[in-house]
Amino acid sequence: MALLARLPWPLQRALGCGIGALLRRALPSRRRIAARNLELCFPELDADARDALLRRHFAAIGIGLFEFARAWWGSVAPLRRGLVVEGLEHMDAARAGGRGVIVVSGHFTTLEVCGRLMCDHVPLAGMYRPHAQPAMEWAVRRGRMRYAAAMFPKQDLRGTVRHLKRGGLLWYAPDQDPSRGESVYVPFFGQPAHSLTSTHQLARMSGAAVLFFQHARREDGGYTLRLFPASEGYPSRDATADTAEVMAAIEAMARAAPEQYLWIHRRFKRQPDGSSAY
Repeated sequence: MALLARLPWPLQRALGCGIGALLRRALPSRRRIAARNLELCFPELDADARDALLRRHFAAIGIGLFEFARAWWGSVAPLRRGLVVEGLEHMDAARAGGRGVIVVSGHFTTLEVCGRLMCDHVPLAGMYRPHAQPAMEWAVRRGRMRYAAAMFPKQDLRGTVRHLKRGGLLWYAPDQDPSRGESVYVPFFGQPAHSLTSTHQLARMSGAAVLFFQHARREDGGYTLRLFPASEGYPSRDATADTAEVMAAIEAMARAAPEQYLWIHRRFKRQPDGSSAY
């Protein structure tokens, strides 16, 4: 990754599309998961349109590998050209009086590089899942600490809440099916989705505001980053309603750039009746 991060950006984009096509063939189980997700989430599309979207998704994954490499090991200077950032005024308003802010996004192929680009403008900390492999754990922490204000293992709830209470900013993506933690079923693309209530819980424990962070790679090769606030009064006393709002916001982001959402994750593996969509 360190070596690949130093290739010219236009070459990385071209290689990424090719690698994505290779991964689509080499990872049949992930391809089937992504195809099933697209079938569930875009029933209005015919088979040919979903297949085209699936191909674009794997191309986005391939490009995303090089974006990860640049975010951790290389320079993002070429990616700053044409960058559009919207909604920073919402961050200024949310931080008024020293209040902490939870910056909620989803698992998109652009998450790493767009997180780094946003850190040019606001001092984001992040949460992450520790890796069992020491080399990967070292790489993740070293790479992200190049630009993040802090990194909290997902088990470090006390440290995370303390950071928010001190007026810190926390980037957080609660959109995958959790293995543990308080969760509820809420709609996501019209399907019941097993979802963490952690955004609601963190906001209530810390008093932090909640902003949504939409990010996407545009057709012209540039990036658009956008912040927008949660509804007035978030968090409420209703964890399910608050979680539904979070998932609806992430769904809207995914609909805006559907090829860039991480469809290879088994988002609907647990259903209320005990079945699996896969």
